[in-house]
Amino acid sequence: MRKTPNSFLFQLTAAVGLILGFVVSGTSSQAQSESVAIASEALPQEISQLLAAGRKLEGEHRWGEALAHYEQAVRKHPEDRSLAQRYDIARLHYGVERRYVDRSYLDAVSTLDGNDANDLYNELLLKIDSHYVVNPPWNSLARRGVQSLDVALTKTNFLRHNNIYADKDQLLETRRAIYGPLSQQITTREQALSVARQVAKIANQRVQLRPSAVALEFTSAAAEGLDHYSSFLSGNQLKEIYSQIEGNFVGLGVELKAAPSGGLEIVNVIPGSPAERANIEGGDIITAINGKTITSMSTDEAAGMLTGEEGTYVEVHVVPPHAVAKTGDLIAMPKTRTPFDVNVRREHVDVPSLEEVGIIDEAYGVAYARVPVFQKTTSRDLEQALWDLHSKGMRTLVLDLRGNPGGLLTASVELADKFVAQGRIVSTRGRSAGEDFDYTAHRAGTWRVPLVVLIDDQSASASEIFAAAIHDNRRGTVVGERSFGKGSVQGIFPLGHAGAGIRLTTAKFFSPTGQPISKVGVQPDIVVRRANGSPEGAQTVAYRGDGDDQVLARALEVARSQVVQNDASDNSRR
Repeated sequence: MRKTPNSFLFQLTAAVGLILGFVVSGTSSQAQSESVAIASEALPQEISQLLAAGRKLEGEHRWGEALAHYEQAVRKHPEDRSLAQRYDIARLHYGVERRYVDRSYLDAVSTLDGNDANDLYNELLLKIDSHYVVNPPWNSLARRGVQSLDVALTKTNFLRHNNIYADKDQLLETRRAIYGPLSQQITTREQALSVARQVAKIANQRVQLRPSAVALEFTSAAAEGLDHYSSFLSGNQLKEIYSQIEGNFVGLGVELKAAPSGGLEIVNVIPGSPAERANIEGGDIITAINGKTITSMSTDEAAGMLTGEEGTYVEVHVVPPHAVAKTGDLIAMPKTRTPFDVNVRREHVDVPSLEEVGIIDEAYGVAYARVPVFQKTTSRDLEQALWDLHSKGMRTLVLDLRGNPGGLLTASVELADKFVAQGRIVSTRGRSAGEDFDYTAHRAGTWRVPLVVLIDDQSASASEIFAAAIHDNRRGTVVGERSFGKGSVQGIFPLGHAGAGIRLTTAKFFSPTGQPISKVGVQPDIVVRRANGSPEGAQTVAYRGDGDDQVLARALEVARSQVVQNDASDNSRR
């Protein structure tokens, strides 16, 4: 099982490092690629409305939706501090809730003793000290740990798992007391570690909270407090990242996101997977797992119920689109398929690194391939696909990176190197000199086929490296919308306890002409905006019969004109 686009899609670079275009179930990285011009007098009213909508979600404890709401609001109004503050609060709440439905994290809380948990926190701080892209903000990290524990002490799952039976007054007094160690400025890693130990002692004395729970909150908060892309990785999350990198995992073979009406919506079914054999299709909604209704659960909790050992089975209740749910609620009309229960075997699933490969215009020899994410096998698979397309008459190629959240830095560089004969592909710069790289193209093995690259506001990180390399080196035509604008590199570092790790921002990357990508993105040569009413992140491929794809239609025009120009150039040489 994979979760996308509102999910985890992780990516690697140096040191087992990676580039991340990341999105989380229940949250959304769906960003507007261009600012919307709004009259200055309208801004206060709009921001008030955004705050009110967010507060409503908060009041209903819908923290995942609140986080997605504030994320979009902050990207639209990056200078507004009130929105940024609520976004940060939503991150704290969502982070705690997500951790306390993660079985590997809960196992760590239960099995690590206080010393091991403190060692884990210290090891994470050492990684930050050695590898983070800028000097670590120790005071902010220590305060973030206290704030995270403060929020955790309000959460039922946290209290239940840690056997806390204190009354409201005791909890409130404890929440106040844990801020005491922050009375002095924290300027070193040792001082940050000392704060965690003091807070653990206070919490244990007042409400008998186990030290490991405190240390793990500080560990998680320290990573997540650095920036929007760094994070602590539980054992399960670290395994999932490695599965994404390798392009395989154990599961049902589906990509998931939160369904608007509750439950899990199937975004995509991987060909040949157990889910496909069980007749599960894209657009279906899972509303119950092993007989338990999931419509009121968080996305992470529900998705966690689908995971398990290879060879085991899980029963799911599937409601197709245009069907009537068990409750009798009308989902859509007319009815085409009926809801059904099915047992699905968890198996090893290989994730295709390319999709929809083929010739889409035989008359002009226009080939097409979609790259959903940059993984370990992408470069090799595309090379094989190119030879196959060449044998079928390819004269120009459309590469679709829309919705691609990123992937392996090395994979995006290798892909760009297939088409760029010489010059720079990308540069990275970090606080450590070991993170400074200049990747350049190699002439050997370069494909000279005319190229069109499709991007949108969900094309991020590794996708932006490829698109910028093609754009800046004038190797092809970039069509679509301005890309996401995530210009940083994350490294994946395993830690010594509980199978955990840290995803840590280690560098920023720059286009071949030296332009930063962060918060700017890649501007296409030809701008084609999404059709009115088309949802953000929606992918439609015209030749697949999924509807009117204006971006692909424009790309076909460009590709055909490339062929005509090449023919004219060849004739002029005769």
